Amino acid sequence: MLSRNLHRPTAARMVSPTPSQSSSHDAVLTELSSLLFVSLPRSDQSRKAMQYLRGLLETPGRKSIRNIAALLSEQVSEQNLHHFISGSTWDWVPIRRALAGHWLEAVPPQAWVVQPVIIPKTGRHSVGVDKHFFPTLGQVLTAQRAVGVWAASDISSAPVNWRLHLPQVWLMDDLRRNQVAIPDGVPVETLNECVVQACLEVVTRWRLPLRPFVLDSCEVHAVPIFEKLHAARVPLLVSVCADNPLTVTDPALPAAGRGPLTAEQIMLMAKDLRRPVMSTGHEPGTAPVTHWAATVQVASPVPSGPTPDKSEVLLLGVGDEGECWPTRLWLTNLSTAPPMSLVRLSKLTERVDRDSTEIADRVGIRDFSGRSFGGWHRHTTLASAAHAVVALARTAAEPVTPA
Repeated sequence: MLSRNLHRPTAARMVSPTPSQSSSHDAVLTELSSLLFVSLPRSDQSRKAMQYLRGLLETPGRKSIRNIAALLSEQVSEQNLHHFISGSTWDWVPIRRALAGHWLEAVPPQAWVVQPVIIPKTGRHSVGVDKHFFPTLGQVLTAQRAVGVWAASDISSAPVNWRLHLPQVWLMDDLRRNQVAIPDGVPVETLNECVVQACLEVVTRWRLPLRPFVLDSCEVHAVPIFEKLHAARVPLLVSVCADNPLTVTDPALPAAGRGPLTAEQIMLMAKDLRRPVMSTGHEPGTAPVTHWAATVQVASPVPSGPTPDKSEVLLLGVGDEGECWPTRLWLTNLSTAPPMSLVRLSKLTERVDRDSTEIADRVGIRDFSGRSFGGWHRHTTLASAAHAVVALARTAAEPVTPA
């Protein structure tokens, strides 16, 4: 069973807003910019950040530095804008933390949703670009790979942190590192390790509130990620493949303690344990949907460390009316959460998927055309802020339906 493909590089680009449409964002833009840019040491940097943010919201088509500069030609030159994004030294981390803090107050998240992102590239010179095989696409692409951490609720979602995965060929080549200004402290890591570090940065280094991390992707290996974050006492809900081996410890099943079975085999045995659960759609006025769900206690995947974690976790199976059971499989350490709450958390990936397509892609989250490591992070940070502006304005305009 393959994980739902959240990031199709061929997804249609949304139509950019007209100036009259973007005027509805002005109040949110003014409030947000006054909070985000206090860390910038110079007033001209704050002014350029505001200009770039407005350019992301209003520039038609691709949000490249050249196109943004063309829109803002009376305010700033392309050369100055390029230097501000790609060649300057301002730190993007305080802006991300300020954005996360504001979002926490405006739209308190139910979970942190983690999304590996595919960024196709035609050339080979942008930082981190390499040839990769993507299982959900079934093909090899020349692309960057990144990990986004989103603050997500039933109402809305926004990306608050990003980590760019850098293949070993980039980090072990001094010439390539220097050409794109990769800092010395950036380590060699697998894509799985990139996911783990993006999550830990949010809750351990930034000390943001602990919420469940929800991960649904076949672009990464879910169990090693589960092991490391579970060991760090992070609440988790992670999709797993049907053939993933697990050991049943639940006395409700005759297979308890008999050795590993596949996740699908376990959930087929638990078919009689299913119960109906309701979930609401993310569109206003959407009717509730009935799903079937069952949970089975399984042994925690054994990490490679000297003190293996033997604590029990749950395998969650979810199915829909008229479809084969199960349609989705999840591993979670939220052992006291009822199935309805777990299903509701799993549906937040759909909320993020929708917002990613309708807002993040529209404001150019994957449109950075430069080459530098810092430029990629600065563009992505300001594109995340542009996403927040649109999402907050939309949330303010839409009536909230009680859960």
